[in-house]
Amino acid sequence: MVLVFDEVDAGIGGQTADRVGSALAELAAHHQVLCITHLPQVAAFADVQLRVEKRSERGRSVATVEPVDGEARVDEIARMAGGEEIVEATRRHARHLLGRRRRG
Repeated sequence: MVLVFDEVDAGIGGQTADRVGSALAELAAHHQVLCITHLPQVAAFADVQLRVEKRSERGRSVATVEPVDGEARVDEIARMAGGEEIVEATRRHARHLLGRRRRG
């Protein structure tokens, strides 16, 4: 079974986002789960993370999708948490979020 969640985390944050991420990870143990999220707490629970970017070219919307892993994933989680400027503090936070998934 494939389950698709489009911004299931809209309007939440903090501990609630952690619970949603954890619940999605539990579902993913037995089903294929696709989840669109803007929250780093939720994204950090994913087995595979894809970055989707949308831009306008000559009046048309163009989307690109690419997998992120390793340090690129740390940077993407950091960007989601702290904005475009990635600093060491947001990288540490991203590593913490990703580490909780591995320990969970």
